[in-house]
Amino acid sequence: MKDTLKKYLFEDRSLRIQTVNLSQTWQETLAHQTYHPVLRNLLGKLSAAAVLLASNIKFDGSLVLQLQGDGPIALIVVECNQHLQLRATIKTRQEFVIKDTDNLQSLLNANKQGRFIVVLDPNNRQEGQQAYQGIVPLTGDTVADVLSLYMKSSEQLETHLYLAANENKATGLLLQKLPYTGGQSIDQEVADNSWERATMLTQTIKPEEQLSIDEDTLIHRLFWEESLIAYPAQDVSWFCSCSRERVADMLKMLGADEVESILAEQNKITVACDFCGKPYVFDTIDSAKLFLPDQSANESLQKH
Repeated sequence: MKDTLKKYLFEDRSLRIQTVNLSQTWQETLAHQTYHPVLRNLLGKLSAAAVLLASNIKFDGSLVLQLQGDGPIALIVVECNQHLQLRATIKTRQEFVIKDTDNLQSLLNANKQGRFIVVLDPNNRQEGQQAYQGIVPLTGDTVADVLSLYMKSSEQLETHLYLAANENKATGLLLQKLPYTGGQSIDQEVADNSWERATMLTQTIKPEEQLSIDEDTLIHRLFWEESLIAYPAQDVSWFCSCSRERVADMLKMLGADEVESILAEQNKITVACDFCGKPYVFDTIDSAKLFLPDQSANESLQKH
């Protein structure tokens, strides 16, 4: 079964509800990484949040969420593009020991120097064009707290996020009050009542519940008395741009002498993607092929 993001509107169109299930995508995220459970779950929650937020941005590019810290975690990066393709990673400082009791603040903001950064990176940036960056302090005890405060302060959107993750699944629910404009046929009092009612309903959500049932069941439990407008589900998937060809190009840049030196010491060269951790192995034969003359170029010369 594919991972999906689902969207709903209240019948009065005053607020949106979204859910995301990352199961297969989450397993691919973890396939080549070994994280302490506290780090793993933190990354899973930020991954679910990135998909929920990216799905509402109408542009050709990627949403990047970064947590930069001054504690055991140096950097967390989650990127989600317009096709809801996701990749994520954590960089830690080896001198620290991760404890089961660690939380967002102790991991990232021990000395109050942590930052939360939102980047909107277009695919076709013009020369000299910079990606949009929004930077705020790490305020809040959870990823959901940080993101909700960011959405309220930077985007002026009342937002509640409910995020959960374990070794099997990362999941999230977003509740967001849509901006009211005079041109809309929305009764403001009705809209406010809808928001208050939906907020009360979602505050009953427990992480254990999110991880043990599917998102459709959760929506039914919470909003069975409401009339919701449902939209077609969108597929979510894992994607990393690393490849064996890119690693080969990097080894070529090192040069034959450097590659031979590494082989002399290790008998093979293993390069792991700095983002997803996928390993690429080049043995003696693979490495020798890197520096063979370009056969296609030779054939072209022979023809002329």
